[in-house]
Amino acid sequence: MSTDPRYPIGKFAAQKSYTSSDLSGFLERIESLPARLEIAVTGLSDVQLDSPYREGGWTIRQVVHHVADSHMNAYVRVKWCMTEEKPVIKAYNEKTWATTPETSSDPYISLTFLKALHAKWVILLRSLSATDRSRQFVHPETRRSFNLDQLIAMYAWHGDHHLAHITEVKKRLQWN
Repeated sequence: MSTDPRYPIGKFAAQKSYTSSDLSGFLERIESLPARLEIAVTGLSDVQLDSPYREGGWTIRQVVHHVADSHMNAYVRVKWCMTEEKPVIKAYNEKTWATTPETSSDPYISLTFLKALHAKWVILLRSLSATDRSRQFVHPETRRSFNLDQLIAMYAWHGDHHLAHITEVKKRLQWN
């Protein structure tokens, strides 16, 4: 664990390649994330849900809604990658997305959405061959290319990263 509350599990660092064992572990983490997130927020009061996980950070409620938004975008990126040749993906401003009106709503809306999204996403990801997973997309801001193996690794990290935001604030504030 990192001492930086912005990166409680450390920063993501993409590797050039991953083993089939790595990918299997990433897919298990992606698949189990909705249930792990639900466990993390179950029983939290509105005051707790509206507490930032760190000074200047998003509230726990916003974190849950952000994960749904982000993983929805990742799912679409996989679909573009599978249906277009090296697409330039659409970026989005996650900070402004975290302040749209529905991000103050019940986080269980996003948890329900994540359950369905991840079920569908994991079916797609598990069906990909090594050749499929080598397909690339281009990020419009950095102009860097990423393959689907790297996307899978990054989103396994991303889910755990935001889950740790919640679990670490619960530990720190003794919300057990």
